[in-house]
Amino acid sequence: MIKFTKMHGLGNDYVYIDCTQDNLYVKNISSLAQFVSNRHFGIGSDGLILICKSNIADFKMRMFNSDGTEAEMCGNGIRCVGKFVYDKGLTTKENIIIETLAGIKTLKLNVENGKVKTVTVDMGEPVFQAEKIPVLSKKEIVQGLELKTQDRTFLVDCVSMGNPHAITEVSNLENFEIEKYGPIIENDKHFPNKTNVEFIQVINQNKVRMRVWERGSGETFACGTGACSVAVSCILKKLTERKVTIELLGGNLQIEWKEKDNHVYMTGPATTIYEGEFEYDNN
Repeated sequence: MIKFTKMHGLGNDYVYIDCTQDNLYVKNISSLAQFVSNRHFGIGSDGLILICKSNIADFKMRMFNSDGTEAEMCGNGIRCVGKFVYDKGLTTKENIIIETLAGIKTLKLNVENGKVKTVTVDMGEPVFQAEKIPVLSKKEIVQGLELKTQDRTFLVDCVSMGNPHAITEVSNLENFEIEKYGPIIENDKHFPNKTNVEFIQVINQNKVRMRVWERGSGETFACGTGACSVAVSCILKKLTERKVTIELLGGNLQIEWKEKDNHVYMTGPATTIYEGEFEYDNN
């Protein structure tokens, strides 16, 4: 039997497994991620997150999408990792560092009544260089990339916050056909590693609405790295202030891109839903 905790950050839900005490003896973690993510035959989630020991940080996070692919980073997921390790007594520190495939991330845990309520994550510096995102383009910084589909053209800005993002403005976000256009852009030939896709509406200088099509998972209620990417894209084009609220289907994230260190800071909630255990055929 494998013990797990179901958690979410603004509705972006994952199954969390503590691997700090014992190794997870599973032959194929990608298959395990697909199994637990299945909302009919598994637990049901946007993916799987393993909390592991680290030689260079307090903990290490491995994150798998619902299709079994391993991703570099998850903003909502890492906030929940912070809550998990503190609430479970794996650490007593309110400032911790987490190893990810996108590098080391620093978390400030905001504790109320002995439990983590919100987490502020130093997401590091945004990446705009095409080859580092990666996106195939002759331009070093990719803004207004023209992507043509069968019936419409999207102008896309490309950013990486440890994983690739493509951001485009749409006029009617609420009724936008995200299931039609999301996978087209995700799998476009310009993105060798595929991409997450953010469809946005700028409300004012302090607020942007966003829907996200996550690479390997489809539409989700929230995406932390996506919200950060949207913020820096809008700030670059002087559409918003440097501190902005990103309004997602699951709730709001506060994003600030600070001039003093060029780092992006994300603040948002982390919630435990329930705990349990499941049986998994390892063959």
